Amino acid sequence: MKFIDLHCDTASKIYYNKLNFENDICKVNIDKLKKGESLAQVFAFFIDQDITKSPYEEFIKLYNNFKLEINNYVNEIKIVTNLNELEECKKNNKIGAFLSIEEGEVIQGESQKLREVYQKGIRILTITWNYPNSLGYPNANYKYKNYGLTQRGIELIKEAEELGMILDVSHLSDEGFYDLVRFSKQPFIASHSNAREITNHPRNLTDEMIKLLANNGGVMGINFCSDFLGTEKISSLEEIITHIKHIKNIGGIDVIALGSDFDGIDNEVEIENCSEFNKLYKYLKINGFKESEIEKIFYKNAFRVFNDVLK
Repeated sequence: MKFIDLHCDTASKIYYNKLNFENDICKVNIDKLKKGESLAQVFAFFIDQDITKSPYEEFIKLYNNFKLEINNYVNEIKIVTNLNELEECKKNNKIGAFLSIEEGEVIQGESQKLREVYQKGIRILTITWNYPNSLGYPNANYKYKNYGLTQRGIELIKEAEELGMILDVSHLSDEGFYDLVRFSKQPFIASHSNAREITNHPRNLTDEMIKLLANNGGVMGINFCSDFLGTEKISSLEEIITHIKHIKNIGGIDVIALGSDFDGIDNEVEIENCSEFNKLYKYLKINGFKESEIEKIFYKNAFRVFNDVLK
């Protein structure tokens, strides 16, 4: 079955490890995407504030490197910014590559930089990573759990929505999540987060958050990181299904999507790479999920949010 994965860190991995887009070390590469019948993959530019004085300049390095890599496979994959472009890719048997930024400090609180990254094709903005920034606070170790968006953050999320950019609350503090519920006018996403009721980790969403996200028309991408799933060192299909079932019971089937976090997580996964999402398809079937429900999880729910927000 076709799939849309809302989060991988492959663009950063190939840059920092001096790899190419064919390298088998990567859990997401061109051959694996084709084998897995990917409809679209979201490639995140992950920026660690700890290793750079200028997150924006660091982003530009990663972005330029990734564009060069993608251009080597023009007959197989193309950067897309909306559903019309994705449909064109589909007609031509190409994979759509959506781009996201995982660290809101890349725009450094500046409207001009927000417009610049938008013009470069960025369509998803993960508001924080693990450090406070000019937009808000992270949920790392619950240290900033009760700190919301900054005033500048509130202003810029409104500007981002006006442009047609999807906001992403994965990594954001609890209070920041609630601020986004209060101030956003468009559906938003948690691109790679699971259920906190099942695994008590600050990166996961509470049941209340899941309900609010669902009511907002957003989605959450199931993350394959073992710390977010449970206790096993190798993330299992059983653990993934446990989270999916719980989220379905709390927020309904329309809030569930895929957000593997491939090439950003260290642990192994029973779904070894992006060519093996069919394992999850089969396991969902075994566990009583209907074909129509699996389609929603695999691509239709993400597709709906893209349709609602992107221009």
